[in-house]
Amino acid sequence: MILGMHNPIIAALDVATAEQALKLAQEIAPAVGAFKIGKELFTSAGPEIVKRVRDTGAQVFLDLKFHDIPNTVAKAVAAAVRLDAQMLTIHTSGGGEMMRAAEQAAQQTALQAGKNAPLVLGVTVLTSLDARGLAELGWEANVGKQVERLATLAAASGLRGLVCSPLEITALRKILPAAMQLVTPGIRLGTEPGDDQKRTLTPREAMEAGANWLVIGRPIYAAAQPRAAAEHILSSLA
Repeated sequence: MILGMHNPIIAALDVATAEQALKLAQEIAPAVGAFKIGKELFTSAGPEIVKRVRDTGAQVFLDLKFHDIPNTVAKAVAAAVRLDAQMLTIHTSGGGEMMRAAEQAAQQTALQAGKNAPLVLGVTVLTSLDARGLAELGWEANVGKQVERLATLAAASGLRGLVCSPLEITALRKILPAAMQLVTPGIRLGTEPGDDQKRTLTPREAMEAGANWLVIGRPIYAAAQPRAAAEHILSSLA
């Protein structure tokens, strides 16, 4: 069984309101391992949505992708710890000093609050970017090399997890510490129409490649029956 001891599905609550998010969370909670709260929901519903989702007993992945000067990011991470998020994201392109500040803030704030430190996840290259997109930004037009460069920097800076495309998992497993947690968006079932995710795999393919967590949005929340969709994905990993 690929799953091991945990349910690796992080369902994205990519909806506009707290009411929609909580209804979806309550419906699919038995079939998923955690919920992602992203920019749209956090901006519309505010920090209180984290606490309300946590009140259901679910883990929360706060995906706000902090990217700023080290002191500002450290304060934002500390605030996320106090909200009781179990995972959160920062951009690795913010540099080593910023990443170290984020991890230190997570550890210190959690210790003071008597909590387990959340997993600070470094975002390497967004899954909507391909070689052409990288070239537009003035970066080397090789997605794999850019991901590996940023992932190596993240590990050297003390991060314990990364967000990456499922297509980079195999290569990253060869160069990163075995304990590094890999969280992968860009999960598709292979039956959807094309969208803005350019580097995708199915849930089973991503887990077999070495992912620890799968962030799944549209295949669940846009399904006619979200819980049935989540259960189908979970069963496909057995």
